[in-house]
Parts: sequence; C-alpha cells; structure tokens
Amino acid sequence: MGLVLSAIAFLGTHFLMSHPLRAPLVRAMGEGPFRVVYSLVAILTFGAMIYFYGKIGREPPLWDVGEAGWIAGTLLMWLGSILFVGSFVGNPALPGMRGPSGAPPRGVFAITRHPMMWGFALWGIVHLALVAIPKALFLDGSIILLALAGAAGQDRKKEKLLGDRWYAWVAHTSFIPFARGIRSPGALAFVGGTVLWLGATWLHPGHAAGVWRWIG
Repeated sequence: MGLVLSAIAFLGTHFLMSHPLRAPLVRAMGEGPFRVVYSLVAILTFGAMIYFYGKIGREPPLWDVGEAGWIAGTLLMWLGSILFVGSFVGNPALPGMRGPSGAPPRGVFAITRHPMMWGFALWGIVHLALVAIPKALFLDGSIILLALAGAAGQDRKKEKLLGDRWYAWVAHTSFIPFARGIRSPGALAFVGGTVLWLGATWLHPGHAAGVWRWIG
C-alpha cells in the first residue's frame, strides 16, 4: 500500500504542478522558488517509491523474457541513454529556453521531440520487462506513464503558447522515435549515452545487466 500511495503521490503532484497549479503557484512564489519546490516534491515522492519498493523484498517473477528479451532490452536501454544525454544539447523545453528557435531540429531532436521523456520511458519499459516482478509494475509503470503522458501534455501546452512556431518544429520531428526515418543522434549524444549506459549497467545492483551479463 505504501508503494501504491507513493506512486499516486508521485504522479499526481507532477501532473498538478506541471499544469493546473503551475500558473497560480508561480504567481504566488515566483519562478525560481517554484522550481525548487517542484524538484523537492519530485525527489521526496520518488524517494518514497524507492523506499517502499525496497521494503517489499523479493518477489517471484511474473514472466521470463529469455535471452532474446535481454538482448532487445539491452539495446533499448542503450537507445534510451543516448536520447537522455542528447536531450541536454539544444533542448527548447529546458528552463530558461523559449521554445524552438525556428531552425530545423538537430541531433536527438530529429529523432523525437521528447528525447528526455523517451529516455525515461525506455528505461522504465526495459526494467519492467526484464525484472518482471509485481512491485515493478508500480515503480516502472509510474515512470513510463509520467514520461509519455507528460510529453503529450508538453505538446498541448507548447501548441497553445507558440502557435505557428510550434507547428513548424513539429513538421520536422516526431513524437515517437524514428517515426520520420532514421536520424543520427550526433557524436556527443552517442558517446555520452554509451558511457552512461555502460556505467549504469556496470553499477546495477543485484545482478549483471547490459553487456556485462555476457562478459566475464
């Protein structure tokens, strides 16, 4: 129940503070303090999910993806890492940015207009598919839902705020990765994402993950 309630709090506070409550809260406390409060709430509710996830302990798996599933999951985790790292280069949605500049999207933004969100979603999807335990349905499911529903919400918000400038951006990039064809993520995203992927899977607690599953 603790995991369920913390997952509801994690999702609910994100969606409320990102949309209906954002404007009044920013007016009341200012943009800077609002970002601090938003971040603290996110950290606390996510931390609560992690705490209760750990307290549940071991659970029997719901399914077995087999070796093919591990290979596919490893590749998807790599893609998610590349998208995540690349999202910090020229991201029009980062704080302080004013939306698309009018230039065609480059790097991971030519792959999808929501690379950071898809990075989180792919991580959640892979973790849920490979770990395959009941409590992961709530932890990973919350991350997947927040990432993809949040991306859709960003689209609606930017459409209203930016109008034609947003439509021009959308015409050159897609919501779903690679829906407009194969695009290069760029050298920085590729190298940085690969390093992140290798490091995160090397440090994965409990059992070997990623390519390390087949090395040594």
